[in-house]
Amino acid sequence: FPMHIAPVGDKIFSMTRTKKFDFFGSAVLGMHDAVVSITGTIAGLTFTLTNRRLILLTCIIMSVVDAMSMTAANYLAAKRDNNRHAITAGFITGGAYMITSILLLVPFAIFTNMTIAFIGTILITIATLFGFNLYIGLYRKHDFIKPFLEMLIICTVVSLIAFIIGQFA
Repeated sequence: FPMHIAPVGDKIFSMTRTKKFDFFGSAVLGMHDAVVSITGTIAGLTFTLTNRRLILLTCIIMSVVDAMSMTAANYLAAKRDNNRHAITAGFITGGAYMITSILLLVPFAIFTNMTIAFIGTILITIATLFGFNLYIGLYRKHDFIKPFLEMLIICTVVSLIAFIIGQFA
């Protein structure tokens, strides 16, 4: 990595972990689940429903419920593993889910043309996956392209399945 990035990156990265617990796993869990779930739902609904507001409302409700569910699930998993940061892990997962969901829904709140809104969501999905994997790659000093492509492929497959289901609904 370029030398001028390392000192800045080290300062930022030190804020996201403690000596005993790395929170990236919790953030990845929330972010990736939101990307797959929300993008998949949007793909399934966009070309099935003709009401943009209904799609937006459905995804907002789903985002809130799923974020709470992910918070509880990761808290319980971390607690079962005797992780003393279980509450923090849960909230990081839920927070990452909610922040990612909001980003993905912004195009549907801004654009009235559903095709443009859908394309906006796809672009935000790609940018989110790329940015998050770049950040983790810099932090861990690993390649970020392979995990980025892996997440992108998973998201694409789920979105295609949701789209196909939406076409038969």
